[in-house]
Amino acid sequence: MAAALSRALKLPGKKCSELGEYDPLTQADSEDDSEDDDLVLNYPHNGLGRGNCTGASTSELRGGRTGRLVADEDGAEEEEEEDKWRERLPGKTRQEKAEKGLQYWSQRETNRDGGVEEGGGPGAPGGSGLGVSASVDPEGKKANVRGAIRAAFFLVPLVCVMMLVLLCAFLVPCQQGELDQRPQWEREFGDHVGGVTPPPLALLDVNNDSFEDVLIGVTQKSNTSHLSSSVGNYKEHSVLALSAVSGELLWRQVFREPVESIQCGLQYEAHPSPLPAGGAALRAFPHSAIPLSGLRDRANGPVCLLSGSAHLTAVNGTTGRELWSVTPGKIESQAIAVPDLQGDTVPDLLIATLPADQVSDLSLVLLSGLTGAQLGHPVTFNLTTFNLTGKLVGPLLHETQLGAHYILFGLGTVEAISLRDIYNQATGKTPISPGLRLKDPVWEKLRKNHNSSLIHISSGTEQVEFLLPLVAGLCNNHNRLDSLSNLNSSRSDWVLVCGSSKLSVLREKDAHTAWTLSLSAIHSRPAPGQFNDDRIPDLLVQKSGAPRMRKIQVIDGARGRSLWETEFICPRLDLEGSSVMTTSGQSAFLFWAGDPLRPQKNLTKTTQVAPGVSPAMPVIRKLFMLHPAYPTVLLELVSTTDTILTAAVSYMEQQKDASYITVSSRPTSGLGPGSRVVKSMSLRAAIAAGQIVRLGESNTAGGPVRPGVFEINKFFRRLAFKQH
Repeated sequence: MAAALSRALKLPGKKCSELGEYDPLTQADSEDDSEDDDLVLNYPHNGLGRGNCTGASTSELRGGRTGRLVADEDGAEEEEEEDKWRERLPGKTRQEKAEKGLQYWSQRETNRDGGVEEGGGPGAPGGSGLGVSASVDPEGKKANVRGAIRAAFFLVPLVCVMMLVLLCAFLVPCQQGELDQRPQWEREFGDHVGGVTPPPLALLDVNNDSFEDVLIGVTQKSNTSHLSSSVGNYKEHSVLALSAVSGELLWRQVFREPVESIQCGLQYEAHPSPLPAGGAALRAFPHSAIPLSGLRDRANGPVCLLSGSAHLTAVNGTTGRELWSVTPGKIESQAIAVPDLQGDTVPDLLIATLPADQVSDLSLVLLSGLTGAQLGHPVTFNLTTFNLTGKLVGPLLHETQLGAHYILFGLGTVEAISLRDIYNQATGKTPISPGLRLKDPVWEKLRKNHNSSLIHISSGTEQVEFLLPLVAGLCNNHNRLDSLSNLNSSRSDWVLVCGSSKLSVLREKDAHTAWTLSLSAIHSRPAPGQFNDDRIPDLLVQKSGAPRMRKIQVIDGARGRSLWETEFICPRLDLEGSSVMTTSGQSAFLFWAGDPLRPQKNLTKTTQVAPGVSPAMPVIRKLFMLHPAYPTVLLELVSTTDTILTAAVSYMEQQKDASYITVSSRPTSGLGPGSRVVKSMSLRAAIAAGQIVRLGESNTAGGPVRPGVFEINKFFRRLAFKQH
């Protein structure tokens, strides 16, 4: 027994000629710890449980004591077998035996993965890891092939899905990201004729890229060499459509005379109700100069109206192609869109004209929005009794709470007349739509002279300078004709500026004055916007003060009190401000000025020219942004020496951004006329590069805490804009 134990300890991996390698782990299956010596003496000869080898199987070893004990008389036979084994394999080393053991385990794992049960076949009892199949290598290869095929079938669809996800999540947004990072651009038109008169400007999505493009009227020297300057035909008047993304020219339309107004947004139906076909169209509208090709082109895009002193022309906003042109008289106002009066599903138009021989008489003319044909005859009003030399106000459309439509207009005053009465006087008929036949009893009670169709709205002896709807974010240069803009403006209260020194708000429900504030020298149209959180638009007002000084003030739209004011050094600048609606519900106000006046500085020292500096040096004009969240801080967005003539705001809904578009006059080096420069910049990009300007803040005890630079920059850079 001792000799057998010694051999077992020295030769743990001995083999017989036809047996596999001995697995020492099977000894752990012993159920009787007291039988350790017997297990050592009777260890299985490397292959127990195999069908082609002698010895007890694993199940037998686990089955009981009888299967695990061997008679002592078998010891001699085992010694003889051991000697024979040593003689057959004399050169085997322990390292080789260990390598064969590792090979056995790899084959065993392969057989297990391939589904081959050890111990004589599939599902054979006792196949716990001691047996090896006769076809180890081929089965392992087959298992590897099957594993590779399964991995390929799993990985190939997974990779395809991942590529599709990457394409949708990254590549497509990156294409849109190129539009998100819109570069700032400017386009210069040299040899402009016309001085520093503000040019007409409008915004419209021309190329259907979801960005509002720029439409501008320019007057340049003609490049046609055969035109004689002595005849006066050296000027060329045109309207240009510029891309909002790159500033490139989209289309160009030559006009007969200087363009004074561009209005866009009038939309034609794809199939407007009955329109005479062929030559009957011209007979049905004898006063229209519209060609048949224009009738076919009417539904291919929004319509823009180009107004001169005597011509009103409609063009296709997408192509610039002329649709129709009329000469209703001396045009004195922009056109306003009124509800459809004829039943052709297209809004009609109303403009104000002044006859050449009767300057004191003002006429309202109704035109077909589809063909430009005049509806009836002009409706003339003698306004001499009110004001002979006053400024033209309106016309503006107003819809009362009852749904009745009135037109506000006047010369230095504000009068109102029912749209139903205008149509009746022009055509002798009543409107087709039942809604247009309404009259509001509240407004009708305001008529003092029952023999007149006019309702006197304004009170006081001062002339009215401005009349505008109290709508936040409404930019004067949008000149919109679409139904949504008309609806917002026609149902709002009205801002009234009288004599450049009195500001008041008229209630839309009864045209009574809500409040009045006396101011001095209001020189530009107020800009409505949301400064406080009462949901009533407030007013950004610019007033002239001391020489070369200007005061910027925000007036509460609900009560008429001052909410914010600051003085600026502002020489030779006359441009109205703008308001941009943010996603928080408040507005960011934009205005041009010079440096703010510091409280500690003396005015005479501020306006004094520094030694060695020429008084004729260029004046620097700066664009500031004011947000009600930080009333003691301004953000300087850009500065220029050009003379800013007009500006407009274009919204980008998907990017939550807005573009600030300016038209300026840039003097040339020679003695000739200056050039027009159209420039577009992203407000969010300008904010990121803006400079903080503090307005007389102090850190006195008990006062408000001065906001830090990081806090201010973080707030402004997170601003997002939306269209009201």
